[in-house]
Amino acid sequence: MGPMQHVLVVEDHPELREWLMALLRDAFPSAEIAGVGTVEAATRAASAQVVNLALVDISLPDGSGIDFVARMSETSPSTYCVMVTIYDDDRHLFPALQAGARGYLLKEQPREKLLSQLQGILRGEPPLSPAIARRVLSHFQRARPVVDDSGLSEREREVLTLVAKGYNRSDVARMLDISVNTAAAHLKNVYRKLNVSTRAEATLAAARRGLVQSEE
Repeated sequence: MGPMQHVLVVEDHPELREWLMALLRDAFPSAEIAGVGTVEAATRAASAQVVNLALVDISLPDGSGIDFVARMSETSPSTYCVMVTIYDDDRHLFPALQAGARGYLLKEQPREKLLSQLQGILRGEPPLSPAIARRVLSHFQRARPVVDDSGLSEREREVLTLVAKGYNRSDVARMLDISVNTAAAHLKNVYRKLNVSTRAEATLAAARRGLVQSEE
């Protein structure tokens, strides 16, 4: 992903909106950060200029942030949309991913964890809270997995398992005792073989194929 020039926070609670904007200033010091509190204002802001990154709450006074993400997926597919919410249930998670959200972060996480996850976007590491990754795996574990036709090597399976659990490439490299570049190469092969482009999609594809199991 290219440099962050314009970032939008869509959050109706003023104090939390300011907190997220301050977090983004630390994550992307050169970016222009704007904040709005409604779907209508977010739509106007996104129409006025290209937004590189949008952090979007789900419950907004005039509608759902999920609907805004779906609209952005159609009108501005280059905008990287991330849900930032308190909801960790299937009823909100899966519609958000289906609408085009490329990340899903829980507000309850520590500030430093959120900061690291946001900065990881520039390294090709879509932000997905570990608890959310586990919920995705649990959801699809309850369904009958399809035949594993992915063609992943044993090492690629190991990398996928760790990534699906929320670990980033540096963590994977350390845990498997390989270099970060090697971990990145394995992950690139995983994405290619599964025909996906984000961590959320890889997690879904892996769970459907029975390649990874959820943690209890």
